[in-house]
Amino acid sequence: MPDAHVIADDARRSAAPHEPAGHSRPLQVAILGSTGSIGRSTLEVAAASAGRLRPWLLAACRSTETLVQQAKAVQPAWVVVTDEQAAADEVLHDLPADTRLAVGQEALCELVQAPEIDRVVSAIVGAAGLASTWAALEAAKTVALANKETLVMAGPLVMQLAARTGASILPVDSEHSAIMQALRAGGSHEVRRLLLTASGGPFRTLAAEQFASVTPEQALAHPTWSMGPKITIDSATMMNKALELIEARWLFDIPAEQIDVVVHPQSIVHSMVEFVDGSVMAQLSPPDMKLPIQLALDDPQRFDGPARRLDWTAAMQLSFEPPDLQRFPALALGREAAARGGTAGAVLNAANEVAVEHFLSGGIPFTAIPQLTRAMLDEHPYQADPSLDDILAVDAWARREAAAWIERQVSC
Repeated sequence: MPDAHVIADDARRSAAPHEPAGHSRPLQVAILGSTGSIGRSTLEVAAASAGRLRPWLLAACRSTETLVQQAKAVQPAWVVVTDEQAAADEVLHDLPADTRLAVGQEALCELVQAPEIDRVVSAIVGAAGLASTWAALEAAKTVALANKETLVMAGPLVMQLAARTGASILPVDSEHSAIMQALRAGGSHEVRRLLLTASGGPFRTLAAEQFASVTPEQALAHPTWSMGPKITIDSATMMNKALELIEARWLFDIPAEQIDVVVHPQSIVHSMVEFVDGSVMAQLSPPDMKLPIQLALDDPQRFDGPARRLDWTAAMQLSFEPPDLQRFPALALGREAAARGGTAGAVLNAANEVAVEHFLSGGIPFTAIPQLTRAMLDEHPYQADPSLDDILAVDAWARREAAAWIERQVSC
């Protein structure tokens, strides 16, 4: 395996002087999680950018064949495979001649700090994305954040780090991108509340008594969005909105009680900001992640791009309704974790990741996902002001205890 420090030193020695965004040269982009849905959309945005955006680094965990195909298409300087066993795949011998290979999480964390990189797309799913995002912020990078778990787990610490180093965090989640845009209509002291919109997922109208028999195939059939399996299941439980509520609380420095969720099945209004005078600013577009990705990469400018447009010649209806908190208890868990802060978000996220994994493999029923996360929140050794090491320790605790909880349930 290549040595991470040697890799980083090589990258730094070969670096051109860092140029500010807006310079005539292309922005060099690191895409972490390039083989996932966000990563693939990012590559589409780069391909349509007329040379503004150049993928300089691609990183994936195990999807080596797709990674090699991507590398052949965009000719990055580096690819990183974080799973060491997957890095032994012979397909990696077929990388382009000028593309170098690095292996392991440590190597990725070193490379995202290379001075060539202007923007980092953090799209690794789950807690696994925290370390590389943290490393990018340490190096004062502009991070296009699709990995909401970074702020769910360690929101205050992450925002403090960004402020200390001068790094920027630009949201890629469509909801937080919409809020970022709407907030430009007024000052922070003029905000009454943030309104996160939710599609309601595939079970918005399903009778509550049928939830226990929901299959993974049914839960993966999202009505409006095309996403990876983890995020799609989170949409079905509305845990995605719970995590987004926590993310919004730290990203925009808004108290949890000023953040609400509104169900909007058409997924056209991506979120809203209500100001103290009663004005509500909303951002509308078709459900297409290429738009918020492009906004995060090109901010503060806007360009023509590959995202779909609304057809204003066709009739449309936009409807809104309050979420059913009895049928979707995950929302209350998210609000609680956002209000408590400390280690609550890390435990909620870890327990949910374990629960989703076991649901997808058939190990637990759909209804056990919020039950498990509730149990872990109640039982965990809460800390109000944790360090990063404390957060990582409680994440590991929650995963062990969640697995034990599932084993007890299955054996009953």
